[in-house]
Amino acid sequence: MKKLPIGIQTFEKIRSDDYIYIDKTDIAFDIIKSYDYVFLSRPRRFGKSLFLDTLRNIFEGKKELFKGLAIYDKWNWEETYPVIKISFKGSLHGKEEIEERLRGILRNNEEDLDVKCNEKVAVYEFFAELIKKASQRYNQKVVILIDEYDKAILDNIEDLKKAEEARDVLRAFYSVIKDSDEYIRFAFLTGVTRFSKASIFSGLNMLTDITLDERYGNVCGYTQKDLEESFKEYLNKINGDLEKIKEWYNGYYFLKDKLYNPFDILQFFDKNGLFDNYWFETGTPTFLIKLIKERNYFLPALSNLKVDKKLLSSFDIENLDLEVILFQSGYLTIDEMIVDEDGDIAYKLKLPNREVKSSLHRFIVDYLYGDRGLRYKDLSKALKGRDMESFKVNLISLFASIPYNNFVKNNISEYEGFYASVLYAYLQSLGFDIEGEDVTNQGRIDLAVKLPDVIYLFEFKVIDEEPLRQMKEKGYYQKYLSTGRDIYLVGIVFDREKRNIKNFIWEKM
Repeated sequence: MKKLPIGIQTFEKIRSDDYIYIDKTDIAFDIIKSYDYVFLSRPRRFGKSLFLDTLRNIFEGKKELFKGLAIYDKWNWEETYPVIKISFKGSLHGKEEIEERLRGILRNNEEDLDVKCNEKVAVYEFFAELIKKASQRYNQKVVILIDEYDKAILDNIEDLKKAEEARDVLRAFYSVIKDSDEYIRFAFLTGVTRFSKASIFSGLNMLTDITLDERYGNVCGYTQKDLEESFKEYLNKINGDLEKIKEWYNGYYFLKDKLYNPFDILQFFDKNGLFDNYWFETGTPTFLIKLIKERNYFLPALSNLKVDKKLLSSFDIENLDLEVILFQSGYLTIDEMIVDEDGDIAYKLKLPNREVKSSLHRFIVDYLYGDRGLRYKDLSKALKGRDMESFKVNLISLFASIPYNNFVKNNISEYEGFYASVLYAYLQSLGFDIEGEDVTNQGRIDLAVKLPDVIYLFEFKVIDEEPLRQMKEKGYYQKYLSTGRDIYLVGIVFDREKRNIKNFIWEKM
């Protein structure tokens, strides 16, 4: 069997040492022939670095590495280009550290390209001189490849002043690209976030963003076909359940095919088919959870989000939008693109798969509600067994355990949304199919929990009224009658002062 390229982002090593390689060179060729300046945003560990290194080997003319790949007979291998590669690795904190790292990167390129620049000038001037001298040295235009262009900003995102300083350094640095146009053949930038052009790419109006271009939707990630064909021997070895693998790791969508995160798949096969939260555990979203807490975010909204096209195209330090960060960092993905009668585009978002759904919400349960136990397991057992009395008892225990300081200096316990958010987070941590504010033709259901043979519809109240009346009068359950599953209506009234359940009633339809 070919080896699994775990942690390998070097195209030459993968091709030379008999590792599995998913051919993306047809996409690379199309991008190169179509554009001069390109930007791509994808979540972390999604294959951006490998694609960038593939581009480097193409432009450096390493023909022997591409034998048998889509680009092999299309590219002019006789024409080579000097390549400047900039990659931000490791943490970066503060303006001085960022500038010093940039100088070190430029010095490495200086050595690789056998040119000498004046290193005592500002770092952006150093960059400009490197581009010019490399072009003159090889009598050829330069290729610039920038990996993780935004890392210096994201490393400082919790400190607004430092984040702004990082942005200012990078804005001046990247502006060199436009000013050096006469010396540049091609430039490709990748990152996690899509900062607005006015924010960091001021002046780079020629930069083409292919992040949500359907033609390049599969530029990173593995398709179902890739999984079944390129990993066939590994699937046979573990007798892999394709549907379960899809449920756990598939679901990312950038308007082409549904995709797997490569990191998950490689780790999954390396661990002989053990299902685990491989990608999630490589980077905990503490900053995002802090935003959720600060803004008292209504968590069920994560299961039923619709956002404007422009929203997903912007990331501004001074005005952080939680949905944008969740999407760009890979905790949400596109469910579908919606074009209205006026031609305006919007996107419906969703949690991509079971791994993200369960691990994100277990992290939320731990961080926001201080629960490091296994209470969610008891809730799961009760719902699967249709034991509503046990569910009620465990729910009362759950709310009683939430730390008092969660309520200090705010009145979130007075809103149905808080209780819905708590229950939603616990049930999502189990990987259940859940919709928050599920729309019917008569109104909205607070929470719909869908199991294979039963559906639970929840209505929450913090005023003393009968909670099932509205559900029955408006026929909230009717849209589910055709599913053939049993339907339970569950009404819960919460006590504002005790911050727990006051009344719990249920009825099987």
